[in-house]
Amino acid sequence: MQPRKVLIIGLDCLTPQLTFDRYLDSLPNLKALMDAGTWGNLRSCDPPITVPAWSCMMTSKDPGQLGFYGFRNRKDHSYDALYFANSLAVREPTVWNLLSRKRMDSVLIGIPQTYPAKPLRGNLVTGFLAPDNESTYTFPEELKEEVERVADGYIIDVKDFRTEDKNWLKDQVYEMTEKRFRVAEHFLGTKPWHFFMFVDMGPDRLHHGFWRYCDTEHRLYEPGNPYENVLLDYYITLDRKIGKLLGEVDLDSTTVLVVSDHGAKGMHGGICVNEWLMQEGYLRLKEAPVEPGRLRMDAIDWPATRVWGEGGYYSRIFFNVEGREPEGVIPPGDYEKMRSEIIEKLEALGDEEGKPIGTRVHRPEDLYRTTRNVPPDLIAYFGDLDWRSVGSVGMGCLHTFENDTGPDDANHDYNGLFIMADPRIPSSERGRELEGITLYDVAPTVLDCLGVKIPDDMLGQKILDKAGS
Repeated sequence: MQPRKVLIIGLDCLTPQLTFDRYLDSLPNLKALMDAGTWGNLRSCDPPITVPAWSCMMTSKDPGQLGFYGFRNRKDHSYDALYFANSLAVREPTVWNLLSRKRMDSVLIGIPQTYPAKPLRGNLVTGFLAPDNESTYTFPEELKEEVERVADGYIIDVKDFRTEDKNWLKDQVYEMTEKRFRVAEHFLGTKPWHFFMFVDMGPDRLHHGFWRYCDTEHRLYEPGNPYENVLLDYYITLDRKIGKLLGEVDLDSTTVLVVSDHGAKGMHGGICVNEWLMQEGYLRLKEAPVEPGRLRMDAIDWPATRVWGEGGYYSRIFFNVEGREPEGVIPPGDYEKMRSEIIEKLEALGDEEGKPIGTRVHRPEDLYRTTRNVPPDLIAYFGDLDWRSVGSVGMGCLHTFENDTGPDDANHDYNGLFIMADPRIPSSERGRELEGITLYDVAPTVLDCLGVKIPDDMLGQKILDKAGS
C-alpha cells in the first residue's frame, strides 16, 4: 500500500533515554506507535544543535553543504561580520520545496529556519527565529490572523528560558505547547495537505531549565525538590496531545514520524575556551577585563593573537591567518601544524582536578562533504559534549560551573530519536528497534512515502530500506 500522506511530529530535543527507557511506561501513545512501526536513536548532525539540525533533516545535506554551522556564522574573514542563519541562508531544496514543484501541498508549523517566510504550495507558520507576533511570521500573510485566533494569542517561543523563575518557565512552556498543538489540530482538519510537519520547542526549553531537578546523577540534584517530576509530567502531557492529534488522522493512509533533532544530557560544567587560549599565549587582549563579559572583537590585540573561540554547546575556534584575516599572523604554511597543536592540547585538557574528560576536536573537512562559506577552523566538543564552551573573558578560571548566558544545566547530545509508523512495514518487523538511522534519512523517507523521486545528492536513505520492507 502506498501511503498518500506524511505527518511529522517534531519535538525539539526530545531525548531517547527518557522516552524509550525511563518514561516509556507512562507514554502509551508513543509506545503504541513504536509497537505499530519502528523506532530508535536518530543521530544528529555535527554540531548537534537546533540550527542547523532541522535544516539538515529537511534537506538531507550536512552543515558544510548548507554553509552554516550554528545560529551565528562569519559572513567573511573580517573579525566582526556575523549573521544569523535564518531561512534566507537555506539555499538547498527542502522537502516542501520539492513537493511544491510536484504541486503537492504542505502544512508547516514552527520549523526552525523558516523565518522569514518563503512562498510554498501550502501554509506556513514560521519558527522561533521570528522576532515577535508583530512580524509577518506566516505564509500566506493573512494566515497569521487565523493562527492568532485559533491559538488565542500564538506563542512563537519562550524567549527567556534561561531564568531562575522556574514556575514562570514551566507555565510558559505548557502554554506554548498547548497553543502549538491547538493550531496543528485545527490545520489538520481545515487545510489541504500531503505533507504535514510541526515542531514544538517545549522539550528543549524544559530540558535546559529543569534537567538538574530531574536527573539523579546531576551534581546539583536534590532529592525531593519541588520540580523533580517536571520532565515526566511534561512528557505525559505531550503523549496525551499526540494521542489526540492522531485521532484526527487516517492512520491507514498516513505515515507518521515522531522525530527530534538532537538529545540532551546533564552538563558537568563549562570550559572557558578564551581564558585557556589567553593562558596558552594564543589570544591577547588590549587590556585585562575588569569583570566577566563576552569577548569583543575590538578588545583583541590582533597583531599578538593567533586563535580565538566562541562559546555555546560546542566551541567554534577561529585562527588569525596571514593573508586571510585583516591582521592575520599565522603563516599559511604553519596552518595545519597549528591546528594539530590546538587539537592535541585541547583534547588533553582535563577537568578541575586534571582528570581526562574526553574532549573531541574536529577539522570541519573531516565532518562534511564540503565546507561552504566560512567554517570554523576547528570544532570542539568539550568533554564529548558533557561540558559547555564558555566564551566569556575575565572569568579568572578555566573551569566554571555557572553558565555565562543564564541558568542551564543540560547540554545537547548526539542522538535524538525517531518513531515511524507506516502501513508498509511488515508485521514481522513491527516494534523493532532500528540502529544506524540518522536525521539525513528523514527527507528521503518522506519523499519515498509520497512517491517523489529522491534526489541523487541527498546524504540519507529511506528508513524503510532498513526495516525489512
